[in-house]
Amino acid sequence: MSLSPRLSAVVDALPLAPGMRVLEIGCGTGAAARAVAARLGTGHILAIDRSAKAVAQAGAASAAEIAAGRMSVRQAAIEDFEPRPGEGPFDLVFAVRVGALDGRHPEAGRKAIARIAAALAPGGRLFIDGGDPLREVSV
Repeated sequence: MSLSPRLSAVVDALPLAPGMRVLEIGCGTGAAARAVAARLGTGHILAIDRSAKAVAQAGAASAAEIAAGRMSVRQAAIEDFEPRPGEGPFDLVFAVRVGALDGRHPEAGRKAIARIAAALAPGGRLFIDGGDPLREVSV
C-alpha cells in the first residue's frame, strides 16, 4: 500500500490503537482509511465523503478491507452525518482538506462539529490538518 508523504505523515500522527472505531471525513479514494484499517486489528474505520464518485472509488479500492469487516465506506456530508446502528460511537475522527472543518465554510463547520460531537465516544478525539501535520480540535 503506497501513501503520499503527506497522508503517510497524517496516518502516522494519529493516536491509533487496536480495536478502535475511527471515522474519516472526506476519504477521497480511501488511501488513508486503508492504512488506518491495517493498524486497527479488530477495530473498524468508517470512511465518508460527500462525493459519490470518491465513495465508489474508495469502495472499489478497499474491497479486501471491507470484506474483512475492518472498513466501511458511504456517501455522507459531515454536516448531515448521523451514524447508522452499529457504526459508532467513534474513538477517533480525522479529516484532511475538508472545507467544513478548515474554516472555508463556517456555517457548515458549526453543523459538522455538532455532528462529530454527537458521534464521538466519551473521551473521543477529533484531528484535522493544519498542524504538524495534524491539530486536535476540541468538541
